[in-house]
Amino acid sequence: MTFLELAQRRYSVRNYASQEVEEEKLNYVLQCARLAPSAVNRQPWRLYIVRSKETKEAICRSYPRPWMTGAPVCIVVCADDATAWVRSSDGKSHADIDAAILTEHICLAAAEQGLGTCWVCNFDVDLCRQALSLPEHLHPVALIPLGYPADVEPRKSERKKLEDICEMR
Repeated sequence: MTFLELAQRRYSVRNYASQEVEEEKLNYVLQCARLAPSAVNRQPWRLYIVRSKETKEAICRSYPRPWMTGAPVCIVVCADDATAWVRSSDGKSHADIDAAILTEHICLAAAEQGLGTCWVCNFDVDLCRQALSLPEHLHPVALIPLGYPADVEPRKSERKKLEDICEMR
């Protein structure tokens, strides 16, 4: 499969089968995430792999959608403000950027393995922090439900044309 085919295969899954994710597939996805690039190779992230019913329910209170609880795994991607590289010219921390790169590695690796994900950013950060008892230097960036898609046909989303997003100079 080419990278273009993989990118076309990935979509936001909002309906998960009850089938558990095999350990080898989960570990593969996590290994791919571990290899994500980061500014100055600081790797300012921490992943919480949520499988227990109680913790999953607590996490899902931060984004109460019925389909979230249907995923057998939820990965919480956190950025580590204490270790992130900060650009000296303007003081911009790259913690969120690095965490976003890692998040997309997770989503693409999962798609390659036949698993579905949905990149969730619209959640109550404080509730999520409480659910995981996060230390002050970590903040949750994304929730990623992970599992086998229950839908037979993926939803297609409109994409802008290449000429609408690129400007040659």
